[in-house]
Amino acid sequence: MIISRRPAAASRPDPDVALIGAGHNGLTCAAYLAAAGLRVTLYERRGIAGGAAVTEEFHPGFRNSTASYTVSLLHPRIQKDLRLAEHGLTVIERPLQNWLAEAPGRGFPLGPTLADTAAALAARGSAADVARLDAYHAHVGQAVELLRSLLLKTPPTDVRRWRDLGAALGVGRAFRALPLPAQRAVHELFTRSAGDLLDGWFDDPALKAAYGFDSIVGSYASPYTPGSAYVLMHHAFGEVNGKPGVWGHARGGMGAITQAMAAEVQRRGGHIELDAPVRRVRVEAGRACGLELEDGREIRARFVVANVNPRFLMLELLDPAVVPADVRDAMRRYRAGSASFRMNVALSELPDFAAAGAGHADLHRSGILIAPSLAYMDEAHADARAHGMSRSPVVEMLIPSTVDDSLCPPGTHVASLFCQHFDPRLPGGRSWDDARDDAAKLVIDTVSKYAPNFGRSVIAHSALSPLDLERRFGLPSGDIFHGALGLDQLWAARPLLGYADYRTSVPGLYLCGSGAHPGGGVSGIPGYNCARELLRDR
Repeated sequence: MIISRRPAAASRPDPDVALIGAGHNGLTCAAYLAAAGLRVTLYERRGIAGGAAVTEEFHPGFRNSTASYTVSLLHPRIQKDLRLAEHGLTVIERPLQNWLAEAPGRGFPLGPTLADTAAALAARGSAADVARLDAYHAHVGQAVELLRSLLLKTPPTDVRRWRDLGAALGVGRAFRALPLPAQRAVHELFTRSAGDLLDGWFDDPALKAAYGFDSIVGSYASPYTPGSAYVLMHHAFGEVNGKPGVWGHARGGMGAITQAMAAEVQRRGGHIELDAPVRRVRVEAGRACGLELEDGREIRARFVVANVNPRFLMLELLDPAVVPADVRDAMRRYRAGSASFRMNVALSELPDFAAAGAGHADLHRSGILIAPSLAYMDEAHADARAHGMSRSPVVEMLIPSTVDDSLCPPGTHVASLFCQHFDPRLPGGRSWDDARDDAAKLVIDTVSKYAPNFGRSVIAHSALSPLDLERRFGLPSGDIFHGALGLDQLWAARPLLGYADYRTSVPGLYLCGSGAHPGGGVSGIPGYNCARELLRDR
């Protein structure tokens, strides 16, 4: 691999594959295509490869994962095939899965094992909930296993074709093979709200909140929004170091993942150009044939692969004349916008959550949730709908410097704050450029209610509004998944019915990003699946 900021020498041949965007899915796709003998060049508009999974300095001496911030969904097959551990990737498991701040001076630990969660519940006198824990996890686990079985498979697009008919029938057979109670569990998790699901299982508000948080991560929704149980399940299919359902820190930040991927692309002979934004996809005789870059260069290629959100691809990078009218109309209605606000904070000391007691160290190395109840999350969502931002936002905090001292000077720390809900479109025509500082103060004040020293320990911070996330990383309306994870935009309907097989309405043009099956998160799966389909077409 050559990573360059200047046009390559004219003597270098045109690539077989021109790939737009060097995010983790683009790098994954490129690595598999290069291994198959294709000449691949990635064109990245930013000055760093990695897309939203990057580690950058946000204040002198302080580095952190800029956007994506935690690891679990990265598929183990991709980790092995791309030799990520050999290229230096180390993932450190959280000692707790999460610690939920219920109120100043009180919190609830989740995990690391089910037995630990049961012990924490028993100490609270929640005997009935302890008795239901195993059954609940078995219930959810049945649906998660079905989802896992679909991850590396291409969804059907036209059941009139034998291959697609076989794929659809295969899924149907897998569902029918489940016992009837398992079928009910799958149906429930794909259709119900997480709140209704959890209210039917448990009584303890903190336990329901700790489980329910995953149902709104990256989703502009209440835990009581129908379909939010699927989002909960989507966050449960991952693993860390072979342990299912576990989350962890990447040593060196999330950029360690994409730098390891880039190193493997290098080993396989790929090429990455930085500071190379794409103006449009070139189409001749009805087929994608290359790219036009913002600097005026024209790149010819046999295939074009786009690691961008599908709405941007179909409405901005293609001439309207080559996109069917029904596809353009559907893309205008494509649901995107996760109401996420992302902060990185430099700290002079660790936040003091008085409730931690003897578990203080474990708390700081785990996920810290400020979302005391399902009702709190529901109100945060309603508040944002009414006022543009939650006056009591949901906040997830990670402090990776507790396990990785390379990120900041000795005696200091860095924290990642993932915050919701902040509407991409503020009322009254107000711009996020004007509202960003107000939102950042609101987040800091919210955390300080639970850790009183937090506000005064802030040395510096960076804040990314939904608008900033779109500008910097191409996330539509700040949507970290490249599009909402709803039944209307999943599996065979992601991004659209008829185009779920990583191909687009333009022959020779493929989609390898999170807007394709199975959706968002740092998994690499869309890139892997897209590479397989392109190689079939070759």
